[in-house]
Amino acid sequence: MKKGFTVLLLFGLLLTATACGLLQEPAAPSATLEAVPLAIEEAEAAAVVEEATAVVEEPTAVMDEAEETAVEPTAEPTETSNEASAAGGLVVYEINQDESEVRFELDEDLRGSRITVVGTTNQVAGQMALDLSDLSTAQVGEIQINARTLATDNNFRNRAIQNEILDTGAYEIISFVPTAVNGLPGSAAVSEEISFTIEGNLTIRDITEPVTFSVTATAVSASQITGTATATVLRDTYGLAIPEVPNVANVENEVDLIITFVASAS
Repeated sequence: MKKGFTVLLLFGLLLTATACGLLQEPAAPSATLEAVPLAIEEAEAAAVVEEATAVVEEPTAVMDEAEETAVEPTAEPTETSNEASAAGGLVVYEINQDESEVRFELDEDLRGSRITVVGTTNQVAGQMALDLSDLSTAQVGEIQINARTLATDNNFRNRAIQNEILDTGAYEIISFVPTAVNGLPGSAAVSEEISFTIEGNLTIRDITEPVTFSVTATAVSASQITGTATATVLRDTYGLAIPEVPNVANVENEVDLIITFVASAS
């Protein structure tokens, strides 16, 4: 009788685990994650063409007025062009997935011990446009994370996160759309670390809420930016309920989000 009850209990636990997604294989990524292009690329190209046209037209007009001064205006636009090149301009940098990582952290009780759960993925994509000599023009594009690739150190937990908590079969992408960049200095030198914030809208599943990331970043060279962006969100704000499973209790409501990135000039 006792043996039969034990079998029924185990069978019940198995059904519960299956129902809450612990034994279901999560959906695989649908495609390679690619950055959403910044609109600034087209705007910059148009500005460069317009400026080049103006430079060409100016010496032509001078030559028509006085042929003997043709040498001087020809040299002048060349000088201006060199100055513009030295001053730089907006450069588009794209996150390098091989060298970047997204991480979430929260605490829970597992078998009576308090632990910190860490989930990671390198499937993060995004672009930013910077002119180190004039950071007032800085722009940050949409940041996307493939939630189907987030993984912890426990496969049962991974299935619960993807199948039940994040429902990645229906909502594959977590996105952050910046709305404002605040606290940047006027300019930055190579190897100088700067700190600022990025305000925006974070979408997890079908819920979008405002979030502010605190960022530290360094231009390690003219062609590469490294940095870390951190924010804290609440699970209940996004309706991220924890399924009831044995040995897990008191899962923290606060979730820390950390993006460690390397972005290269594209």
